[in-house]
Amino acid sequence: MRFLVRLRPFAALSVAAVAAVLLAGCAGGGEDSATPSATGGVAGDLCSAAAPSGDISDGISASGDIGSVPTLDFAKPIDIDGLTIERTVMVEGDGEPLVAGDFVNYAATIVDGVTGDVLSQTGYTAGEVLPEQVSPESGGQIFGCATVGSRLALAAATSDEANPSLLYVIDVLGVTPTAAWGEAQDPVAGLPTVTLDESGAPTITIPDAEPLAQTTVVDLKKGDGATVAPGDQVLLQYRGVRWSNGEEFDSTWSKGGVPIPLGTTQVVDGFRQALEGQTVGSQVLVSMTPADGYGEGEINTTDLKGDTLVFVVDILGTATPAPAAAQ
Repeated sequence: MRFLVRLRPFAALSVAAVAAVLLAGCAGGGEDSATPSATGGVAGDLCSAAAPSGDISDGISASGDIGSVPTLDFAKPIDIDGLTIERTVMVEGDGEPLVAGDFVNYAATIVDGVTGDVLSQTGYTAGEVLPEQVSPESGGQIFGCATVGSRLALAAATSDEANPSLLYVIDVLGVTPTAAWGEAQDPVAGLPTVTLDESGAPTITIPDAEPLAQTTVVDLKKGDGATVAPGDQVLLQYRGVRWSNGEEFDSTWSKGGVPIPLGTTQVVDGFRQALEGQTVGSQVLVSMTPADGYGEGEINTTDLKGDTLVFVVDILGTATPAPAAAQ
């Protein structure tokens, strides 16, 4: 990402994000058996990574529909003696089971295990949280190989004296594709053309013409998801080539086809213009001038200076960062 990122610290972490990191590092595993998935691969890796159930997680109840903010009921304060993490499937969905590598759409409510106070509720509205990629090592204890539409209850002890125990209710809402899924748009004359392979990876063909004089953004596919706002974190795939010779200089598709998160404040201005105002599910093409990319002056030592750059970007998710906590 050397060509895109102008690093700025993403300092604000929500309670949900901190908790997710906490749980990802806990030890333990469940005993679910491996289950083949229609999406390819075997769910067994995630099944075996799932935290085991226990009396505390079994004792949590939650009212409300899947995808809506639940009301939790449990015996408080919970006893954290011997507790690491417990996980119970409260409602089993009728969708496909999760497999390692999936990007999961979820909603989560986190409460204090002593007082029952709600600490965080996120993901119930589009644009609140990015899809989370799950693997046995990251998120596997939480999600396991749960089916889409499931509701999970978790209980965990923490090292935080202010919140020594946390309870979670997590709704598994869906799996985000790794390529844009919006409605195809008519091509625009005079711009590079784009063809897609079966995975959705784009091939960009530069026209036999001079580069565009202005940075230009056009929709190749139009999604119907949340709108990317200034400052958002965006889950995306991209491929970038030089207008001068059509050569690729960086691409998520060439690095395994795994989407990555980027902030709209972390990228060069032409790339920012390609993100802000777009909707999730869209694929956009941007031709950016050197002024909106890496400039032309002698002070700029990047090998991309002076080039008009062309990107195809798939916008797969967006989330507005939580405000920074007061110091």
